Amino acid sequence: MGTTPHIVVIGGGSTGAGTARDLAMRGLDVTLVEQGNLTHGTTGRMHGLLHSGGRYAVSDQASAAECIEENRVLRDIASHCVEMTGGLFVKRPEDSEAYFQKKLDGCRECGIPAEVISGAEAREMEPHLAADVDKAITVPDGAIDPFRLVAANAASAENHGARIETHTTVTDLVVKDGDVVGVEVEHESGPGKRVHGTAGGTEQIRADHVVNATGAWAGHIGDMAGVDIEVRPSKGVMTIMNVRQVDTAINRCRPKGDADIVVPHETTAILGTTDEEVDDPEDYPEEQWEVDRMIDTLAELIPMLSEARTIRSFWGVRPLYEPPDVGSTDPTDITRDFFLLDHADRDGLGGMTSIVGGKLTTYRMMAESISDHVCDVVGVDADCRTADEPLPGSEEFSVLRDYMDEFGLRSPIGRRSVERLGSRADDVLDTDAPNPTVCDCEGVTRAEIRDAVETAGSDLNAVRIRTRASMGNCQGGFCCHRLANELHAEYDEPTVRAAWNELLAERWKGQRHALWGEQLSQAMLNYALHATTQNRDRDPASDGDGVDFGAFDAGPDADADAGSRGGDAGRRGAAADGGARGGD
Repeated sequence: MGTTPHIVVIGGGSTGAGTARDLAMRGLDVTLVEQGNLTHGTTGRMHGLLHSGGRYAVSDQASAAECIEENRVLRDIASHCVEMTGGLFVKRPEDSEAYFQKKLDGCRECGIPAEVISGAEAREMEPHLAADVDKAITVPDGAIDPFRLVAANAASAENHGARIETHTTVTDLVVKDGDVVGVEVEHESGPGKRVHGTAGGTEQIRADHVVNATGAWAGHIGDMAGVDIEVRPSKGVMTIMNVRQVDTAINRCRPKGDADIVVPHETTAILGTTDEEVDDPEDYPEEQWEVDRMIDTLAELIPMLSEARTIRSFWGVRPLYEPPDVGSTDPTDITRDFFLLDHADRDGLGGMTSIVGGKLTTYRMMAESISDHVCDVVGVDADCRTADEPLPGSEEFSVLRDYMDEFGLRSPIGRRSVERLGSRADDVLDTDAPNPTVCDCEGVTRAEIRDAVETAGSDLNAVRIRTRASMGNCQGGFCCHRLANELHAEYDEPTVRAAWNELLAERWKGQRHALWGEQLSQAMLNYALHATTQNRDRDPASDGDGVDFGAFDAGPDADADAGSRGGDAGRRGAAADGGARGGD
């Protein structure tokens, strides 16, 4: 073993990025590898709730206590990623009074601030709540941007010397004399930041210890070393609305069930969710009826949702885990706690540890736990500092309003830029060059796009998750070409076209379950702009690499669900198959 142990972290979600940051801050040599973009897996496919713990205060009090503890930590260290919306657990007349009292008592037992308010008081807070809501419990829920959070963790890890490799797939583990001593990987476009058209290659990365932080994919990594990791993937659907129907996180106060939460997030609201166990985190059905049922059920709490415009739906897979001897048959019964699997002790396989279960709110606690373990294994005595040192963008966040005044940012667009960048605003926005708005829906400026390109390379989806560009109502209809234009100074035309095509394809796939009403009109306008005006669907000059808009041309009956919302002119009825594997 060298002077400085080298640790490979597999997985670029919240836990993996948080672990890379923690270990790098303790002085270890760290390489993180991720098969897609950062947040490619579960982290990028969640509803964005910063849990108070209230959702688990009856059924899983250990998880609830962890949530409120980390809720307070993240408000401090990741303030530019968090909006403290507050939360309500609302009770309808048909909901159990006994369960409402259990929820209130459970919150207080777990140290979660909770108060009862009347239905009238709840409607004063949120006027669009149903008129027959009886009462509600207030809790300190919030909204958190998982993309910004993970990018900040990765940036901090790099600042402390870590190597971050996205679009890098682990193809095998290197095992010698019963110990994992490294990983074999395949780079999509070569080591370093991604550039379309650059040849990839393979690499063997030696390690003193490997951390498996791949969430729902943990079992695949375990298979490479011949160990069983009994993750039980559970899919859930979420739907994004075009505006914020509420400014408070709204939870239905009832025992386990689907479609029981609405989270205000940036300019939108995210509806969630379902809970259905699947065999494969990469291969499962995405069905229109799931979206329909969720909207219909949540309209019981917020009636205007039944007629509101949706802009996108997506599915995520929870990495649920429970010890094999528990044997729960319903995924809603499985604990949301996390587990550290020491494979040396558990399976006789040294050199690798897996961390499974948990949730985004507790990612930092999970990272601290596994980093403590790794340091013990490799003989490093170093304390965790991640609960005290702010992430990049959250240092001196109290100066945020000063930045707004300094740069004359009194417009909504300018203020949103500073809110996204936090304490990095000075570095990014202080420019003498023109700084027009590139994405009108989300108010993203050229300076932010170019700042993201420095890290992301030609990967416009990586730019998207760092800035929110193309994530608004038009879903990139008016800005994808503008984003591609920002690559022209550094990259040649084939590279820019490949990046542009990839972004358009990603933006399209999540809209397939939202094609009704005004959003169908928006999609047709996007088609007119991209496929017709720009001739991108069948452009011979693009060598056949244009975006496939064939679903538009197949006719009104293509892939339609004839029974969905019968008699409602196809409302939420025409849905192409699958593919919506990303957040908003």
